[in-house]
Amino acid sequence: MGSGSTYLTLTMLVIAGCLICNTKEVSAQCGGSLPDLISQCQQYVQKTGPKIKPSAACCAVLKQFNVPCACKLITKEVASLVSIPKAVFMGRSCGLNLPAGMHCGAIVIPPAP
Repeated sequence: MGSGSTYLTLTMLVIAGCLICNTKEVSAQCGGSLPDLISQCQQYVQKTGPKIKPSAACCAVLKQFNVPCACKLITKEVASLVSIPKAVFMGRSCGLNLPAGMHCGAIVIPPAP
């Protein structure tokens, strides 16, 4: 490997490292732990099955997130993976302030039933 390709490889590693750090910083701005959220809450937002009141553990993890900040990160792709009505039900069941008309990514929060 010549010195030119060594510098190119090093530059690519530095750029990749910066991108990873920035992603963590952006993620850290919203608080919470995404792996914990998935492990504790995924069963409550699945597209199939009935609405189920979330567990205390799920609510505890969910309440660690800054909802307006997290809403900015929700893309159509993310929204397509879960049941939005169940996600809103889960959030409201956990006591989160999700007012009707609030925008969360491309989703507009519906009125409470």
